[in-house]
Amino acid sequence: MMNEQIRSIMTTAPVTVSPENTLSEVSGLFKTRRIHHLPVVSQGKLVGLVTTYDLWKLDQQQDKYKRIRVGEVMNTNICKISPLDKVGTAAELLMDRRFHALPVVNLRGELKGIVTSFDIMKYTLNKEYPNPILYKEVLGVRAMS
Repeated sequence: MMNEQIRSIMTTAPVTVSPENTLSEVSGLFKTRRIHHLPVVSQGKLVGLVTTYDLWKLDQQQDKYKRIRVGEVMNTNICKISPLDKVGTAAELLMDRRFHALPVVNLRGELKGIVTSFDIMKYTLNKEYPNPILYKEVLGVRAMS
């Protein structure tokens, strides 16, 4: 189960920002898209990651977000994974490093996707329980007769 490749569970078209975007734009994306991690891309290559935690630890009022660029606060020392790496490898990295998202890049550093701790939990749960037990209507699955 954990030997499948990451490309089988990753989000293949993640929302991204550039280093020139403002934190106001980032904050808006976090709220409207209901996400917590944004890969930062420049010329198709991953250059960083900005998270809701980064905004929280910045401890600035939202009106100042219009003047702060992503490039000023993004994490550049980030752990990444390849599309061919295994789900188990991603799970181990997420558990060991205590973060919740891994950008997926090819050998040229181009962003190909993102995988989160939620993606791995969902994958594992779906393998063990292919037919949801709870919240069937929320998951879009019809109740079994």
